[in-house]
Amino acid sequence: MPRSLTFLLSAALLHASPARADEAGLWKRLADGGHVVVMRHAVTTPGIGDPAGFRLGDCATQRNLSPAGRADAAAIGAAFRRHAVPVGRVLASRWCRCVDTAELAFGRAEPAPMVDSIWQEDAAVADRKTAAVRTYVAAYRAPGNLVLVTHDVNVRALTGTSLSQGEMVVARARTDGSLEVLGTLGVPRGR
Repeated sequence: MPRSLTFLLSAALLHASPARADEAGLWKRLADGGHVVVMRHAVTTPGIGDPAGFRLGDCATQRNLSPAGRADAAAIGAAFRRHAVPVGRVLASRWCRCVDTAELAFGRAEPAPMVDSIWQEDAAVADRKTAAVRTYVAAYRAPGNLVLVTHDVNVRALTGTSLSQGEMVVARARTDGSLEVLGTLGVPRGR
């Protein structure tokens, strides 16, 4: 093998996420239930944040899922079914892109203010929302996996992990509600 190709392959393996290397193992863990899936909403129309005039209860004023995002959300739900993953409660940020992601993937969404975006919140409010999620996670005992559909800033606050749109962190809840990250799953592509 040419030296340059060997170097490129080695570099790719070094930078590959260990979680990505074990997606089959993560799906198996999820099939066993009892985990927390922290998901960033699927792909949206281009932009950062929401347009001027944004109103939480009015999807027409928000940045919404693109057609690709709608397809990704459906593919995520198909992957959960294909891997026989039991889904417990599905809590979603009240932003339309999160509710739509949850409904397209799992057929349901429970709007939950504690997973609403903390992007433009002051530190005290962001800390309160993050603490509320941790309290909820620590007490959660329902069957299946708890799914939280939220925003990048919230995912980072809860897990320390940055995700692309539609990606998921698979975690185990600790007794204090903090999350032990087991790995990440990407949007299923052509499987």
